[in-house]
Amino acid sequence: MAQSLPEPTVAALARGLAAGRYSAVELTRACLARVEAAQPQLNAFITITAEAALAAAAAADAARAAGRAGPLTGVPIAHKDIFCTSDVRTTCGSKMLANFVSPYDATIVSKLAAAGTVNLGKLNMDEFAMGSSNETSHFGPVRNPWDTARVPGGSSGGSAAAVAARIAPAATATDTGGSIRQPAALCGVTGIKPTYGRVSRYGMIAFASSLDQAGLITVSAEDAALLLGAMAGFDPRDSTSVDSPVPDYAAALDAPLAGLRIGLVREFFEKGLDAECEARIREAIAVYEKLGARVQEVSCPNLPLSVPTYYVVAPAECSSNLARFDGVRFGHRCESPRNLTDLYSRSRGEGFGAEVKRRIMTGTYVLSAGYYDAYYLKAQRVRQLISADFARAFESVDLLLGPTSPTTAFEIGAKVDDPITMYLNDIYTIGANLAGLPGMSIPVGFAGGLPVGLQLIGPHFSEARMLNAAHRYQLETDWHLRAPAAFA
Repeated sequence: MAQSLPEPTVAALARGLAAGRYSAVELTRACLARVEAAQPQLNAFITITAEAALAAAAAADAARAAGRAGPLTGVPIAHKDIFCTSDVRTTCGSKMLANFVSPYDATIVSKLAAAGTVNLGKLNMDEFAMGSSNETSHFGPVRNPWDTARVPGGSSGGSAAAVAARIAPAATATDTGGSIRQPAALCGVTGIKPTYGRVSRYGMIAFASSLDQAGLITVSAEDAALLLGAMAGFDPRDSTSVDSPVPDYAAALDAPLAGLRIGLVREFFEKGLDAECEARIREAIAVYEKLGARVQEVSCPNLPLSVPTYYVVAPAECSSNLARFDGVRFGHRCESPRNLTDLYSRSRGEGFGAEVKRRIMTGTYVLSAGYYDAYYLKAQRVRQLISADFARAFESVDLLLGPTSPTTAFEIGAKVDDPITMYLNDIYTIGANLAGLPGMSIPVGFAGGLPVGLQLIGPHFSEARMLNAAHRYQLETDWHLRAPAAFA
């Protein structure tokens, strides 16, 4: 590997830049060298924007010299390739958009650029964010830096792999059913999905509009707090954005945990959880108890229904959202169509991969006449029951705690032909999306040499409390600072 970065975290890099220990250009060059060296092994990037990154880094150095630097000025990051970026292609990991160049930036892209960050490029992902392993990408699978024969999780697998391998200090990501938290767990990094509406969805290509939420994958909770403060806030261009003040997440990190009420979700521990993974979770619980938190068991009896509920609601919304990709205005267009029907069918047949087609067909079926009431309407009712379970739990506890994923990372190809088994990888994460709640995954050790993630879920707009709980745990442990030996 190329020379390691001078510091492992965004917070430390920001302090190094402010102290003049290195320039933004020097730091960006180091990141780009690591990206180039790791790309053949990991396939984490779809597009690398080296020239633009160095220009942005030079501008950051000039701003610092002029006294106009902010906390994040000159810090390199990378964006999941689901966020529109002006003059840089946005593919969504799909042949359908393989050559699409957006005329505008997504809100979070422009916000982070305004904060002074430097974009290294666009990260690989499951096609249209549909997958739990990053094997559905048109551009090939991403590989887990802890073991390149294994998956990094999905759909934000490129984001998680890049941060875990220390080739990007932080990355944007999205979470529709666990696509930030699950890859963060499998790659041993920190991932946060904010409350639905906390971060703008404008310019984020939609999969399931009532579930999709932009977030972050970082090394530490402190890094997540710094970047989330720059990303969050009301956006009038996004009808789902919530007009609520953004707290100072970084200022709340060091609050003591004495008296914090943590609920262990009984249903997460009943069956299906790997024994070694459970052991790491129990050890993390002991750390929280040592820090003064009070731990008790809570029940969310409808949570086991989250997977079948999600796989009705999400495909239904996907079927509607992806109808726009028809070969007429933008996206892949078939050669020499015979008529309009042939244009639609061949353009979509050629442009979409197998998993996307599966979900479009499922969604179209559950929305069709005669099946809407039996499937879609019933799923929406169960969704409300799941939300009510969470609401009752939060009457007695401040945060919920449990595993992020039932196992560690599995081998590439092991589950690709068994979609039901693949879908069950999100069994612990989907509930938070159905209820619109914030969730985090933090690394808490290893099982069989592979990372294990602990999940925190909070009430709506409790990101500050959740980040505080994650940060205090990370002050007591160093799991988040462990990096794969091959990429150290």
